[in-house]
Amino acid sequence: MLANYLIGLREGLEAALVVGILVAYLVRTDRRGLLRQVWFGVGIAAGVSIGVGALLTLGPQGLTFEAQEAIGGTLSIVAVGLITWMIFWMGKTARHLKGQLENALENAISVGKGAIVAMAMLAVGREGLETALFLWAGITSAGSSLAPIIGATLGIATAVALGWLIYKGAVRVNLRVFFQWTGVFLIIVAGGVLAYGVHDLQEAGILPGLNTLAFDVSATVAPGSVLGTLLKGVFNFSPATTVLEAVAWVAYVVPVMWMFVRMAFRSGPPVPRTAPAREPAAAAA
Repeated sequence: MLANYLIGLREGLEAALVVGILVAYLVRTDRRGLLRQVWFGVGIAAGVSIGVGALLTLGPQGLTFEAQEAIGGTLSIVAVGLITWMIFWMGKTARHLKGQLENALENAISVGKGAIVAMAMLAVGREGLETALFLWAGITSAGSSLAPIIGATLGIATAVALGWLIYKGAVRVNLRVFFQWTGVFLIIVAGGVLAYGVHDLQEAGILPGLNTLAFDVSATVAPGSVLGTLLKGVFNFSPATTVLEAVAWVAYVVPVMWMFVRMAFRSGPPVPRTAPAREPAAAAA
């Protein structure tokens, strides 16, 4: 639940910041009449993301067990690739995000209202699709438990509320620290999702070594115990882990974490503590 909460919070806050920057720019430049196009694009992006999540959940039903495991394992690996790209992309562009979005919006305005809708849809839709795929992978690994869905919903709701408060200038958030530490956590979570995807492909018969275990601590950490459920829910940890799962986890987490920490924690120009800051309030004044 915690992992899905933080995924929903981080991805939701990114989307909220994008929307806030676009809305603040239109308000500041006295183009409130174009807000409808921005919200229309945001609505389309949200609808498409929900549709993708529903398709991922309902689509594989009725297939053979091997086919479901093959699809699940493949999509889990794709989700890891997307979340890794997102972590590094945000780490590199967080301090320049506001200027990039404003320039893109200005270019869209010069083309026409349809371009504004498309620009807003693509800017928010990227976050939505990443969220749908990664949350689907986490929810699938949890089985029939509703905890991941509840956690993700609470995370997104928190992000929406926090994004609104940032937009109004009511709170100040050090975005650099936020993206640094959530990035570290998500790399560990992504390592668990990758291992889970490898296990699915082993069960589908695509990858070998299903019965070759690197370790089995089921006697100490029972899968149904409080500790086992917590480790499974947060880190996708399996008490009985195959050699290939363990190799995949280490081969992903160690180099990716090393590269991310070098990039994200190096000293550099400070990232603004909030996104659109107080621009709307200033414009209203």
